Amino acid sequence: MTLRLKLLAVAATPALLAAAVPAAYAASAQPHTARVALAGDVLPGLAGHAVRTGDVAAGHRISVAVSLKARNDKALDAFVAQVTDPRSATYGHYLTKARFAAAYGRSDAEVKQVTDYLRAQGLTVGAVHSGNLLVDASGTAAQLEKAFGTTLSTWKDSASGRSFYANDAAPTLPASVASVISDVSGLNNRNVLHHQAPATVTPHNGPGGGYTPAQIKGGYNVSGSYTGSGQKIALLEFDGFQQSNITTFDSHYGLSSPAATVHKVDGGSGSLGDGQVEVELDIEVLNAIAPAAAVTVFEGPNSDAGEVDTYQAIVDSGIPVTSISWGAAESQRTTSNINAVDAVFKQGAAQGLGFFAASGDSGSDDAGNGRTSVDYPASDPYVTGVGGTKLTVTSSNAWSSETAWNGGGGGKSSVFAIPSWQTPVQKSQGGGKRQVPDVAALAAPTPGVSIYSQGSWGQVGGTSAAAPEWAAFATLYNQQAAAAGKPRLGSANPALYAAAGTGFHDITSGSNGAYSAAAGWDFTTGWGSYNAATLAAKLLAG
Repeated sequence: MTLRLKLLAVAATPALLAAAVPAAYAASAQPHTARVALAGDVLPGLAGHAVRTGDVAAGHRISVAVSLKARNDKALDAFVAQVTDPRSATYGHYLTKARFAAAYGRSDAEVKQVTDYLRAQGLTVGAVHSGNLLVDASGTAAQLEKAFGTTLSTWKDSASGRSFYANDAAPTLPASVASVISDVSGLNNRNVLHHQAPATVTPHNGPGGGYTPAQIKGGYNVSGSYTGSGQKIALLEFDGFQQSNITTFDSHYGLSSPAATVHKVDGGSGSLGDGQVEVELDIEVLNAIAPAAAVTVFEGPNSDAGEVDTYQAIVDSGIPVTSISWGAAESQRTTSNINAVDAVFKQGAAQGLGFFAASGDSGSDDAGNGRTSVDYPASDPYVTGVGGTKLTVTSSNAWSSETAWNGGGGGKSSVFAIPSWQTPVQKSQGGGKRQVPDVAALAAPTPGVSIYSQGSWGQVGGTSAAAPEWAAFATLYNQQAAAAGKPRLGSANPALYAAAGTGFHDITSGSNGAYSAAAGWDFTTGWGSYNAATLAAKLLAG
């Protein structure tokens, strides 16, 4: 309120107004100023899937995340390709945040040019994140419409009936500013990311059913010599958890894991919702396999801007492994939103950070429209997409057999071309596009995994269990690599594909709808699940 009163007071005094606006953009309101549209930053086919119901209230406050284009982007691509390739002499020589910013971030002068423009339009500028490639800002709907040259309308989704707001046309900016900006996240809130909802079924082995930590570790040949001691893992979440539930789980299985730390981004995720079981599942699976690792839960708002900011906060933290159980079909996102998140993952890859994402629980039809589609971010080349299996262990908790789970997401990307490290297993069905998933792990609700959530024991399944199973492996590997004087795994895909199946349980039966499991890499389980001891030895050998 105080800021608004000051603005109103200044508005009555033109001389003071001119002094308050940064000089570089004092003339930005001139009608003749050339503006450039940000291509792909508008929801496709909006009028065909929703009904416009009105205008967003002029005073409604909205937060946005403004993504800047990387400087020397082709050089950055080449660097990431080398630093993540185990056959390269520069493998594992990751950049610090400062070195990344110096080589590939925008200059301080360019960032100031952007922030000056935003302030000149009345917006409040928040954080400028590490790397100089992301700027947070907020303002009223009226200020955002002015700043980005678009109209914000309210809509109602024809299928779900959900109300949302969105920009009617692509945002525009003065040419000098648009040249360094790639995306403005937060101008719509249509797509709320979904967690790969755990499915509860008949009790099996744990107190409320599901495989126990001993069964999961035994099935995947996890050595008791490595516990994740001295290692850190991040969780990307849009809901919260209750530590008392985690403590009950840990106490029952004798895990003695440290309590998870919470890092709230942009105010956090709000009050506990239906995603609580997801968050508690993620933490408990990590504790089951890597019990001594320090887990940080990054809780952010479930919005486009909140998603970008939460991923950026994880990269800013430097935590080397992240598990992701939230996503949406590629077709349900804007191209610019995907590009904005991808840029954060690329920065993470350059800095030696690895991301493992659930591939979805809707089989080969992630969008649910009767066609083939894949989930994002599992389809991102800088993310290891994790599919689902049905694991069977012996009475002594050893691996017995494994099949593809019919709900595990997989298929070809509609956005990304096939990366060079994936071309050795390129399939004709892929059409030259990125193929998903990369790997897989236990996800089938039967047997599922044992968890304690919301005050009771349960048995759950889904690729949201498989993603932390792989993130836990990466954490154990990093502990082993550190002891051997080797670099951490970082962005894992090039190294996993270079292993060419060594250290994996090859899944050759089962289907996820349009695709069937087969020998070698396939669209249902990728390379398969891990044999921790064998795969770690292969990765250490290079």
